Amino acid sequence: MATFGAASTNANPNRSAEVVQPPSDSVSSLCFSPKANYLVATSWDNQVRCWEVMKSGTTINTAPKAAMSHDQPVLCSAWKDDGTTVFSGGCDKQVKMWQLASGGQPVTVAMHDAPVKELAWIPEVNLLATGSWDKTLRYWDLRQQNPALVQQLPDRCYALAVKHPLMVVGTADRNIIIYNLQNPQTEFKRIVSPLKYQTRCLAAFPDQQGFLVGSIEGRVGVHHLDDAQASKNFTFKCHRDGNDIYSVNSLNFHPVHHTFATAGSDGAFNFWDKDSKQRLKAMLRCSQPIPCSAFNNDGSIYAYAVCYDWGKGAENHNPSTAKTCIYLHQPQDAEVKAKPRVSTSGRK
Repeated sequence: MATFGAASTNANPNRSAEVVQPPSDSVSSLCFSPKANYLVATSWDNQVRCWEVMKSGTTINTAPKAAMSHDQPVLCSAWKDDGTTVFSGGCDKQVKMWQLASGGQPVTVAMHDAPVKELAWIPEVNLLATGSWDKTLRYWDLRQQNPALVQQLPDRCYALAVKHPLMVVGTADRNIIIYNLQNPQTEFKRIVSPLKYQTRCLAAFPDQQGFLVGSIEGRVGVHHLDDAQASKNFTFKCHRDGNDIYSVNSLNFHPVHHTFATAGSDGAFNFWDKDSKQRLKAMLRCSQPIPCSAFNNDGSIYAYAVCYDWGKGAENHNPSTAKTCIYLHQPQDAEVKAKPRVSTSGRK
């Protein structure tokens, strides 16, 4: 019995703190409260869970706080800026709002005609944005039952990133649509992804001047919105091992240093600096893919899930043998702080 459920390779090679009582199936999204160290995870087991994360020096402990259910797998989550309200959407085509502080029952605040893949709360305009496989992007005023605005997308929504007033939406067929949220009725720009394969994730630059895009082909694109900055655009390979190529599943900017993290189906997460075009730190590979990740509000904790990512289809998934884990890594300055750049003359 000693080997029951044991993985053949190390699930936690980076010795990260482990979240207690993880989901029973794959994790689809992770997000931290903007106000405190509360972590929410959505899962294919139809559940939304919240933990309190307590940090003391280099020690991290977690405690389950609450959980709620959808009728089908949950795909996405976001916090309201009050730090006590959580939104979640998924395969039941609903978005639910959950008041964690009051302990009340979740209420349905948005509906689509197909699974809800992405959502974002936009505090600057007091609206919830939801993107679905029904090929629409919908904005919701929570005081009203019907959407405040519906935008037709060219295809199914796969990824969404917001840094007001910038919003970037990635759909099937490599479409990327950029919106200025000061005028959301009109597309600001539509481009074809700079990457040759399916879009998996997006992240908006902290200065709202561009975005990162990650694809299933182990590559990230760095793209500036201003055509005058086009010379700064580039793509780079990551999450590869020899001839094996893995999906880039998650992109997160550090909230303080504005460097970023990538996480992939190779089970690795890496920290990068786009301005100096260098990798700051490569972490050891876990035994399963990392489908999602998130920084807390001050960047002192990086959460990542290690579990099956559906890349090999449902037929290769067995939740009873593939353990799902959520880990919490404390980034060191050397991992996430941009290094001083050296000028071409050799002087710093």
